Amino acid sequence: MLKSYKELDVWRRSFDLCKPIYILTKELPQDERFGLTAQLRRAAVSIPSNIAEGYGRHSRKDYIRYLWMANGSLLELETQTLLLIELGYATPASCGKILREIGDIERMIRALIKALEEKA
Repeated sequence: MLKSYKELDVWRRSFDLCKPIYILTKELPQDERFGLTAQLRRAAVSIPSNIAEGYGRHSRKDYIRYLWMANGSLLELETQTLLLIELGYATPASCGKILREIGDIERMIRALIKALEEKA
């Protein structure tokens, strides 16, 4: 039995994903400060935050709901990262590791949701 959400691999990996997003967004043009920069950072931080909040809820149903919200934020982050490449603000090479990590985290969230649903 886990004592804390911080012991969840999916939480750790999504938390660790925030740092490269912050580093990447430091390089964006100043006029994107309130646009893509804010959106990318908000989406990245939302992922581990929703996993933690769901873990702290008193019902499995709420936990699953927050995991789905985390997954939604993850896909939002993926979309915004792809947009960075499309707009020429980043290269596929500079975003490759981030996009691979997003794919891994998505699989982990979905596996956790499935495990929780099967316990119900």
